[in-house]
Amino acid sequence: MARHRTELPQREGRLFLTDGGLETTLIFLEGHELPYFAAFDLINSEHGRNALLAYYRSYLSIAAAHGLGFIFESPTWRASSDWGDKLGYSAAALADVNRRSIDLMVELRDAHQTKDAPMVISGCVGPRGDGYDPGRLMNVAQAEAYHAGQIATFNETQADMVTAITMTNANEAIGITRAAVAAGMPIAISFTLETDGCLPTGQSLEDAIGAVDTATRRAPAYYMINCAHPTHFESALPVGADWVQRLRGIRANASQRSHAELDQAKDLDAGDPAELGRQYRTLRHRFSHLNVLGGCCGTDHRHVEQICLACVGADAPRPAAP
Repeated sequence: MARHRTELPQREGRLFLTDGGLETTLIFLEGHELPYFAAFDLINSEHGRNALLAYYRSYLSIAAAHGLGFIFESPTWRASSDWGDKLGYSAAALADVNRRSIDLMVELRDAHQTKDAPMVISGCVGPRGDGYDPGRLMNVAQAEAYHAGQIATFNETQADMVTAITMTNANEAIGITRAAVAAGMPIAISFTLETDGCLPTGQSLEDAIGAVDTATRRAPAYYMINCAHPTHFESALPVGADWVQRLRGIRANASQRSHAELDQAKDLDAGDPAELGRQYRTLRHRFSHLNVLGGCCGTDHRHVEQICLACVGADAPRPAAP
């Protein structure tokens, strides 16, 4: 039975950690082959399952060391029908691997959760297309129909919520939100941003959040930013704006490179973990409601540890005035 589905503890304002760049860590740092970045496929072998367990435990140890809550994002970013078809999964097999992915998160939660450090299980939903490029856009109805199956499967598990990661356009975000509402699942929407702080479609983050909230009666529990470096979006967040208050999470890239540059790169640009931590601290000091902190492309446990060290505690030193 889901423990937090009716009341997500991260909405109360305390600091929660989540993980970093799952796929880039597994591919570039650990040498796993992930066709189409489909991390969920690892769960089918003992070796792959152990790799996933070790990955999540590296973040759990950081959260535990600081007494923080943790949000598990299941390794199901690519576990929707188009990507499953490419990997030879039937509809039944794909539903089964989504369920087993949540079961893996339950196993970790039950082994590590304490009364003072709640752990939330999120069924991770990815875009139908690429996380960097909106490609051929669906309308809202198409998006809802496409994602409804995966979300309905999560509803049958102990997942507390759904998080849509690397959303490149508002239509898909609206469709996913409607599918989650229909399934009775809390939903968080995380948008991919470009170097100018806008979505890959060119829409501003303000307009995208406004469009989703208007179309769904403010159904998302909160919004997040992902797949961009803080230097790409910090200037796009006006202090005091009502729409910015809808943001609760940051999952930034390690690199300042553009998506086009990252797409062509043969190496992993891990950036500077300590500097990234300081940039998160600056964001937290400007926007204290940002309390779900993790990473995206190129980040690993080192980055999340530095983010934690920089941000935990009300007495963290404020950056010097320019």
